[in-house]
Amino acid sequence: MVILPCMDAQHDMDSVREQAWTPLTPAGAGLAESLHKQQYFRLWSLVLAARDIPHRLEYDPPAWRLLVPDDRMTDAIREVRLYEEENRHWPPLPPAPRPLVENSLATLSVLILLAAFHNITLSEVILINGVAPDWLGLGMAQAAKIKAGEWWRLVTALTLHADLQHLLSNLAIGGVFVLLLCRELGSGLAWSLLLGAGIVGNLINASLQVPGHSSVGASTAVFGVVGILAALSMVRYRRYLQRRWLLPVAAALALLVLLGTEGANTDLGAHLFGFLAGIALGLLAELLIARYGHPGRGLNAVLVLLSILTVTVAWWLALA
Repeated sequence: MVILPCMDAQHDMDSVREQAWTPLTPAGAGLAESLHKQQYFRLWSLVLAARDIPHRLEYDPPAWRLLVPDDRMTDAIREVRLYEEENRHWPPLPPAPRPLVENSLATLSVLILLAAFHNITLSEVILINGVAPDWLGLGMAQAAKIKAGEWWRLVTALTLHADLQHLLSNLAIGGVFVLLLCRELGSGLAWSLLLGAGIVGNLINASLQVPGHSSVGASTAVFGVVGILAALSMVRYRRYLQRRWLLPVAAALALLVLLGTEGANTDLGAHLFGFLAGIALGLLAELLIARYGHPGRGLNAVLVLLSILTVTVAWWLALA
């Protein structure tokens, strides 16, 4: 048997050594056995030590016992009950998971449509005016032209890719995050936020780049999705995480470093600003959801139509 004295002074031990010691148990204190015995005994030992109540821990394999002198048992029970009542709801339980929306098929359909559009841009498609458009030239995010007022390039650049490898990397990596976001928020809100993060990211990037800078690709929006998901977790679990509430953002930043900085033609600025725009939009969205709830079917349908209209108008202006 191992005995762990928990006295602050030796004379306290001497004064109670000859007294009768009785085990203090959850049942004896009128409490439910909600914790592992070793865990709550060690916590209670700290509580009793803080109140100068003599006690000792005994380990008689495989069980622990917390012993208190008989004449101090009433005081010990009172202090333990006060401690348990004050900490009954601590640490706080994480919020219940929200039901996911079953829209994977619709999301995959949009991703397939993006891949199909890439094939169109590579083919010699003749429009009604008899001209085969230079899709990259008309739609890429050129800093000088965006600053000159061609705002639609902020949108059209998100639908273009330099080559097949560029497209597949965005679909393979970004598709996972897009699926998660759409199931979490619903198609309308998710695609609106995704598109908004990509537009804002391209706008900030073009504003800070030299006039000749050009970029294409959905990766700006993909990292916007990463930022949105990080912001949702940061707000939703802020009380549960306590001092670790920035962990979701730190994890997303690590992902940005791992996936968004490789390759000679990688536009780090677009990735970074898309990610930051996603965080801002995600914070706003989660705060609004916490207050008003998720958008209903009607609002989701309107947001989907607005997203489609935004891309359609942008390409109509680019081709016009």
